[in-house]
Amino acid sequence: MRNPYQIVQTVLVTEKGTELAENGQYTLRVAKDANKIEIKAAVESLFDVKVAAVNTLNRKGKRKRMRTSRYGKRPDWKKAVVTLSEGEIEIL
Repeated sequence: MRNPYQIVQTVLVTEKGTELAENGQYTLRVAKDANKIEIKAAVESLFDVKVAAVNTLNRKGKRKRMRTSRYGKRPDWKKAVVTLSEGEIEIL
């Protein structure tokens, strides 16, 4: 089992994420190779909560212009929406 700090990278604070937090759902940026079972175990150990469900999304990195006429790309990343049955995650 990996370290939970390697799996859960950060809690995403956005408008949509704040609305979901009122219903007990939190959005997290997680490691690209983490699966739902690892994410659930990491969240339960880090935040001392009970997780009911985990949904994941693979996000593509945006294409960005460099200083020249070339294009670069931001890295791809994975997003997880965690539904809690008990407890609450302190965001700030």
